Amino acid sequence: MAIETACDEAMRVLIAAPTRRDLDVTMQLLRKAGVESIPLEREPAAMLQQLRTEVGAVLLADASLDVRRMDALLAGLHGQPAWSDVPVVMLTRDRERSPSAARMVAALTNLTLLDLPVSTASMVSAVLAALRARRRQYDIRDQLVAQREAEQALREADRRKDEFIATLAHELRNPLAPIRTGLQALARLPASEQAQAVRVRQMMERQLRLLVKLIDDLLDVSRISAGKLRLERERVDMRGVIKAALESSGPVLDAGSHELHVDLPGSPVWVLGDPTRLSQIVGNLLTNAAKYTAAGSSIRVVLGAEGSDAVVRVVDNGVGIPPEMLERVFDLFSQVDNTLDRAQGGVGIGLSLVRQLVGLHGGSVVAESPGLGKGSTFTVRIPTIGSDPAKSSSTLAPSAAAAGMRRLRVLVVDDNADAADTLVMLLGASGHEMRTAYNGVAALRMAHEFRPDVVLCDIGLPRVDGYTVAARLRSDPQFASTMLISVSGWGTDEVQRRARDAGFDFHLVKPVDLDSVNRILERL
Repeated sequence: MAIETACDEAMRVLIAAPTRRDLDVTMQLLRKAGVESIPLEREPAAMLQQLRTEVGAVLLADASLDVRRMDALLAGLHGQPAWSDVPVVMLTRDRERSPSAARMVAALTNLTLLDLPVSTASMVSAVLAALRARRRQYDIRDQLVAQREAEQALREADRRKDEFIATLAHELRNPLAPIRTGLQALARLPASEQAQAVRVRQMMERQLRLLVKLIDDLLDVSRISAGKLRLERERVDMRGVIKAALESSGPVLDAGSHELHVDLPGSPVWVLGDPTRLSQIVGNLLTNAAKYTAAGSSIRVVLGAEGSDAVVRVVDNGVGIPPEMLERVFDLFSQVDNTLDRAQGGVGIGLSLVRQLVGLHGGSVVAESPGLGKGSTFTVRIPTIGSDPAKSSSTLAPSAAAAGMRRLRVLVVDDNADAADTLVMLLGASGHEMRTAYNGVAALRMAHEFRPDVVLCDIGLPRVDGYTVAARLRSDPQFASTMLISVSGWGTDEVQRRARDAGFDFHLVKPVDLDSVNRILERL
């Protein structure tokens, strides 16, 4: 009986036989059992090198090794990592009188002795048993590696948490100090110093706004993580979003005396979104640029339409971003330079909030930089909608029909109401007939009432998960031709395999790209 993994190099058997004929016959017998084998190197140095690679087991006869080769073999076996104990199967004619056998018994802990003559079945069975034991060792190795990686991730998370707490305390003390000083000053000012009292109060109000924004950002991150942040969507001209963001970021930009360049198109760029949150996205990017750009340096904001996206670019000539940080800058509590003497303010939540808010709008954000000291560019893409501002989102011209796409009945299932409602609005604007369900039970009920052509279903649903929804729909003949599209924040091979097994036709990773959905729908 062969084992499934015996064909890979990690499970190869090294063979030492007295003669070339013995070696060839043994290798042929193992090959018939599905076991790959190669000769054990004769030279000690080559043998040591061979044993440093992944080895399944060693099969040898006591007459096949002289003292020099035996020394090299034992040195190689003893030099294995802590998790490794290479199985050795030894054939001997007289285990009581064989010096080689006696030495092996004294030196090794994973040794099987077979007395010659031995049947082919017994030898092959011993080798297969050794390989099964070796596979368990590899499993333990993999578990140890995974454990070390998990421990490293926990240490990194703990380190970032400690840095966050220290930075948060620093950021909270910054505005609290002038507020306390201001209160003390107001208590000591005579009634005649009204003008000075006004300036003190204005200063305190500015610092209080900083505190409120910091706390609001923290709460927003918490709400998004819990799926409780709701967007108030409406038709929005992104030019107004840029102007609102510039106004809210004005104090930060003015404080650094930055040279600001704003490039807006002459015609509206319409999106379906929450104007406050969209302004928050651009404002956070402007604040980030101001923090990491030297006083008096240049910051540029560019708005345009590219394909089906509204595109906002915030470009600066500041400190730049090293290549290894281009993705990590969007991680919560992450900063390019987090040393206290270089910190420019902030606790590392602004860019993380940008990415999450952009995702809720069905868009994307990327960071680009030639390197440290060479500035950076942040590009935000949000799907656009029709260009006629007089029409509401529910009466947009059906672009799908205009493009020749068939009008479909589409059911969107997601327990994140914001994500579901956004997708329904966007696909509904393309002329499709839409329905929404926010859990698996409602999805099954709605499917029987609505008879959809397409179901876009989240995997992680409450009560009844997406896999179960798909399996139940596929078991019903009336949904045999319904296209099922799974949606998940996970894109691993395992998730996609489970989705296929459940009956899904396609798998999309959140945030869902509208173009990807349309390309799938065009197949119907």
